[in-house]
Amino acid sequence: MSPLTADQARTFLAATRGHRLEALYVVAITLGLRQGEVLALKWDDVDFDAGLLHVRRALQRVDGEYELVETKTAKSRRSLALGSTAHAALRDHRVRQLSERLAAGSGWQAGWNLIFCTKSGHPLHGPSVTLEFQRLLQEFGLPRQRFHDLRHACATLLLSQGVELKIIQEILGHSTIAVTANTYSHVMEERKVDAAARMDTIFSRPGKR
Repeated sequence: MSPLTADQARTFLAATRGHRLEALYVVAITLGLRQGEVLALKWDDVDFDAGLLHVRRALQRVDGEYELVETKTAKSRRSLALGSTAHAALRDHRVRQLSERLAAGSGWQAGWNLIFCTKSGHPLHGPSVTLEFQRLLQEFGLPRQRFHDLRHACATLLLSQGVELKIIQEILGHSTIAVTANTYSHVMEERKVDAAARMDTIFSRPGKR
């Protein structure tokens, strides 16, 4: 697992500013959603006033047809606080999508009400989203990633900022805190070293004069 570092993530988001799927990348990095979850988001799932995003379902393709299904566990159904970065990106995306909706006219598929969709309102094809993501990484000179690695980037960045493991479990929607701890044990080891160094700063002996 080699997710984007903080500097690489900043570079990527800065480089994709204005891209049609900019907000999708922002949400994936800052909130750690699974690809199926982010592609299933509806505008009804966003509460701009309260600053919340509700994760309720996932997008699946069954026998060539797209379906919105419930998340696989109760823990996966969660409400997440929107930071200012994600909040602004979603607002800009809504304006951009309105222009596309007007251009599509009667061809717009209003029934889906998806946040991230094609220019006609249909669900996005997951593998195509991944290919575009990887194309952009290559264009900007960043290491190749799976789309799922954006979820790992979110978790490792939160851990590096000292966010509690329990909070990260709830953000990611893991079934238990053990899953989170086992998945990011390598980062936890780094945090232990940092904790030891911080303790040393408290109890270090004063220098001799």
